[in-house]
Amino acid sequence: MSTQLPADLSADTVREISSRRDEPEWLLQTRLEALESLESLDLPDVIKTPGRRWTDLESLDFETLVDPLNQSDETSRVTAEGVKVLPFAEAVDTHSDVVESAFGSTVAFDENYLTALSTALFTTGTVVYVPEGVDAEDVKVRAEMNSRSLFSHTLVISEPSSSVTILESIEPGSASVDVDSRYFSNLVEIAAGENSYVQYGSLQTLEDNTYSYTLKRADVSTYGTVNWIEGNLGSRLTRSDVESNLNGDSSESQIVGAFFGHEDQHFDVNARVWHMAEHTTADLVTRGVLDDEARSVYEGVQDVGRDAWSTSSYQRENTLMLSDESEADASPKLIINNHDTEASHSATVGQVNEEDLFYMTSRAIDPGVARDMLVEGFFVPVLEEIAVDEFRDDLQQLISDRLE
Repeated sequence: MSTQLPADLSADTVREISSRRDEPEWLLQTRLEALESLESLDLPDVIKTPGRRWTDLESLDFETLVDPLNQSDETSRVTAEGVKVLPFAEAVDTHSDVVESAFGSTVAFDENYLTALSTALFTTGTVVYVPEGVDAEDVKVRAEMNSRSLFSHTLVISEPSSSVTILESIEPGSASVDVDSRYFSNLVEIAAGENSYVQYGSLQTLEDNTYSYTLKRADVSTYGTVNWIEGNLGSRLTRSDVESNLNGDSSESQIVGAFFGHEDQHFDVNARVWHMAEHTTADLVTRGVLDDEARSVYEGVQDVGRDAWSTSSYQRENTLMLSDESEADASPKLIINNHDTEASHSATVGQVNEEDLFYMTSRAIDPGVARDMLVEGFFVPVLEEIAVDEFRDDLQQLISDRLE
């Protein structure tokens, strides 16, 4: 393992984080095990093409990025009737058995170096607990990052025959942080019970001196549904993994993603679905726009297991480049292990259609306005897939702001 550990990262550091939060022994031990595993773990895999590694995680200097004992955030939470929406520390105290059984059940701490680092050091996060039979909307978690580094953990537990819509955002806070670079990490686990429905929207608008890593994964039971909405417009380097394990018969998942990069931003965006049971359905839709010297790499994986009969799985990813200096690569993958499957994938990379642009300018539309209209229209197929009005409006406004 070539990654340099922060000099002040030790077992005593982890114990102090846990002690400040008055955590139970099981959570402290999990943190210490995650810390110990750092020495042997590798960074997450990245897409490689001949002669090139598209995302350079190995150059991240954790010596300067990570300040474990001085993490600070300002987080507001809006709950709905019948749903528990609690800060992680409070949930561990009041719902210890529920949290202990679900924590790490979908995202293991030792999956890679970054998941272990986040598990050992997280100081903020949210637990959303939806009891059986409860139908809820308008659960909101809005976080502001006010420190050099911030590690977060989100845990969603939906019991059988329940439903919930969650909107989570991370943005720079108002507190001044005089550093050259910052680091944000969030692990999101969703345990969706039988016949439950979870819609989870995430919006990231961090400052351009920030490196961000997020891994969001769902375990979907029989007749369950987990739909993801992912919007990334901030940070200098974004590594975003959104994944669903369809472990129950007739379970479903949709992953809708959008990103818009400019200047020298880099997006490493990944959507993955594992079909492990019969009659499962998945739909992966991602669209991104790159301007200036921005770069992106996308990997989409649809893995259909040997026993996943009568599966439907579809994937499409499109990237629009607005400058000759921007770069994009896409790697859609189908892994099919039985013959009773309907599946397809597609990926395109291109520039603004010159004929469309000529047509609009010939109708006396300013070239800049015409280009912006075409970009906004490019995102429409993704926006139409977003069922949450507030999230769709926010994303649309951010896209307009970026164009301006």
